[in-house]
Amino acid sequence: HFVKFFGTEDHAWIKVEQLKPYHPHKEEMIKINKGKRFQQAVDAVEDFLKKKEKQGGKEQDLTDSDPEPSSVERLGGLGTTGPVSGFKWESSVGGTRLTARLSTSIQAADSTAINGSITPTDKRIGFLGLGLMGSGIVSNLLKMGHVVTVWNRTVEKCDLFIQEGARLGRTPAEVVSMCDITFSCVSDPKAARDLVLGPSGVLQGIRPGKCYVEMSTVDPETITELSQVISSRGGRFLEAPVAGSQQVSNEGMLVILAAGDRTVYEDCSSCFQAMGKTSFFLGEVGNAARMMLILNMVQGSFMATIAEGLTLAQATGQSQHTFLDILSQGQMASTFVDQKCQNILQGNFKPDYYLKHIQKDLRLAISMGDTANHPTPMAAAANEVYKRAKALDQSDNDMSAVYRAYIH
Repeated sequence: HFVKFFGTEDHAWIKVEQLKPYHPHKEEMIKINKGKRFQQAVDAVEDFLKKKEKQGGKEQDLTDSDPEPSSVERLGGLGTTGPVSGFKWESSVGGTRLTARLSTSIQAADSTAINGSITPTDKRIGFLGLGLMGSGIVSNLLKMGHVVTVWNRTVEKCDLFIQEGARLGRTPAEVVSMCDITFSCVSDPKAARDLVLGPSGVLQGIRPGKCYVEMSTVDPETITELSQVISSRGGRFLEAPVAGSQQVSNEGMLVILAAGDRTVYEDCSSCFQAMGKTSFFLGEVGNAARMMLILNMVQGSFMATIAEGLTLAQATGQSQHTFLDILSQGQMASTFVDQKCQNILQGNFKPDYYLKHIQKDLRLAISMGDTANHPTPMAAAANEVYKRAKALDQSDNDMSAVYRAYIH
């Protein structure tokens, strides 16, 4: 069933055998899951049931068969099923029946990480790259019980994770040779290539059956090249770039975009649940890179526009705080806008997503547009503003430091 989760307000595909009736298992699940998010989900379910009762509505038996493969069941609860009158419950779910159109080739996976109900894979996990995103990912993999071996170019960054129970790999090749599935998350296409093809690199550790998952945001051409060289050694390849930031990574709420070997995607299920709130399988290698660049192109362009609006407000004698208050009450209101604008007004540009990386993503997206003979004038304009910000030594600040390109 495709379910909507109470509490987190996201959606996921859940196998029928993983669903349990809500009322008979409610107390048992509350004892097991003591987290704040889980309790919020329970409260949301109870509020929904009370409203239905007040309305005199009869609870719907969601075990009714629906011949439409595109129908979406929105199931109540927080756990895992049998048919019951009313609502079923999985990791944090709820409600009424909806309909939606979903391509069978683009499938969202569920996230149960928020409730700590993940059964970690027994496969040995390797992770290369402990930057802003990688650090949060590894921390969540360890918290959810995965056996993880780490490597980072600056070895000191591994110390904290060793203390948390990770093992240390001396080289990328050693990590790959020790592990069943190795993830990497580095800064750009050159770093991704060097990690695989360089001295003591990933390729030297690849043997038939070894899995390599590239999580870096790079161009489709780089992904295709890496897929080919890994496959040439009998390895299995998946690309899985992530949408989010350092904070989102730390919270285990990333969105994972995957493409390539479907069996690797399935083998990574518990890992993706630990690090993200949802994952999408997008088909053949290169599709995830393309989608990721499009998403970051939109995000980078939007951030530059917000900065332009804030500085124009100041230049015309308008209150920037009032501008933000108005913005937060309108259709563009979002956590992203609120946090970035608040940080700008406080002069806080501590990196949550590096400015140099969003500029790199804009550059790659523009190049992708050129290849497809598709115009990207908005992204091109935004890219120039980020390049100016980089010239003002803002590369290692947060992407919101693009604001400074307008005031210097």
